[in-house]
Amino acid sequence: MTDQTASSTTPAQSQPLPSSALIERLNWRYAAKKLDPAKPVAQDKVERILEATRLAPTSSGLQPYEVIVVTSAAVRQRIVPIAWNQAQITDGSHLLVFAAWDNYTAERINHMFDLTNEVRGFKNEGWENYRNMLLANYPKRDAELNFQHAARQAYIGLSAAMVAAAFEEVDCTPMEGFDPAALDEILGLRARGLRSVVILPLGYRQPEGDWLVKLAKVRRPHEQFITEV
Repeated sequence: MTDQTASSTTPAQSQPLPSSALIERLNWRYAAKKLDPAKPVAQDKVERILEATRLAPTSSGLQPYEVIVVTSAAVRQRIVPIAWNQAQITDGSHLLVFAAWDNYTAERINHMFDLTNEVRGFKNEGWENYRNMLLANYPKRDAELNFQHAARQAYIGLSAAMVAAAFEEVDCTPMEGFDPAALDEILGLRARGLRSVVILPLGYRQPEGDWLVKLAKVRRPHEQFITEV
């Protein structure tokens, strides 16, 4: 079940969608293999990318993950050896670490439901019943099962960050190639009830030395990817 938000308008279905700046940016983006260490990403762009991540939907609106922004050169240098020596980690100016809750607890669930009631200014009986359903089921489940569920929500945030980065014309490279336990130790995540899931360096492509930069983007054609029922 996704978060409790809905659009008040329905897009017209009779007209084909026009070409848009977003689609152009998504065609422009790729997983940059070489970032230019002399070109840091402006903070206002980083903030918009992070805000897009914060606004991403999550199951039941729980937001069961956090984003750690690593700018310290020393810390990023420590991360490189436990991440297959991928140079983007230090060549980029920012490293986003998506870290999921290690478990669903009553405290965490109640915090998000209480926050919803505070922001909206009222309590809803159906919403409170839904809270009680989650409280009766999530905390008693196996912690690893709950972590894996939370990790999938973090990937939704990752996708939002990558789309936002493309819109801002900022390069990024999603990475699963790292030792999560080692990264957790470097960042002190386990003490915070978090476990690293995926990382995302931000920067600007450096064509020299990037074997992928001039190659065509390859995706299955629409008819092989989209099925209408």
